[in-house]
Amino acid sequence: MAQAKAGDKVNVHYTGKLTDGTVFDSSAGRETLAFELGTGMVIKGFDDGITGMIIGEKKTVHIPADEAYGPVNPDYLAVFPKAEIPADIPYEVGMQLNMHQDGSGQVMPVTVTEVTDTTITLDANHPLAGKDLIFDIELVSIG
Repeated sequence: MAQAKAGDKVNVHYTGKLTDGTVFDSSAGRETLAFELGTGMVIKGFDDGITGMIIGEKKTVHIPADEAYGPVNPDYLAVFPKAEIPADIPYEVGMQLNMHQDGSGQVMPVTVTEVTDTTITLDANHPLAGKDLIFDIELVSIG
């Protein structure tokens, strides 16, 4: 049987979990995830885990943070005075907001991580940054 290799278009079913067992994403009940292996379309550890699999194979892949979304970057944390946040924008810890980058017009998703009497802390790191991940993967097709 053919093994999945870089350049192959693959379809997989997956369930992504944190090391405590919390499921953060799954293709269960949805279409398979389709992508070209080895092209950086998915995180490195996921790509590497599928490489060498055969159609119908199932396996569990443990992906360290370095091969997933990387470590938490402290440069992506920003503390703002509450007075600078428009009054019509609601916020609470855990809420996701979109922040406009200066001059570029691009929008960056941020998460509210702390609210004090005078400040609000926003985190632009990927929500899974700094976390080791576990994926249960089934290779459905190559082609």
